[in-house]
Amino acid sequence: MVEHKKRSIAKAISWRTLGTVDTMLISFIVTGSPLAAVSIGAFELITKTLLYYFHERAWNKINFGREKPQPEYQI
Repeated sequence: MVEHKKRSIAKAISWRTLGTVDTMLISFIVTGSPLAAVSIGAFELITKTLLYYFHERAWNKINFGREKPQPEYQI
């Protein structure tokens, strides 16, 4: 089983979008500045999306923890 690159991209974007909200909230609490929070969140969204994508692609090449599907029947 192999995942296509489009799936990895979609997973990376959806995960980081959710994570960015959390980062911006924490950044705002720590800095007290909405501009700083948005800046940190935007930078983190870009860098971590790219890191996640390459991480996913690397793991897609590793067979650790995978099993090949068995056919329902054999003749």
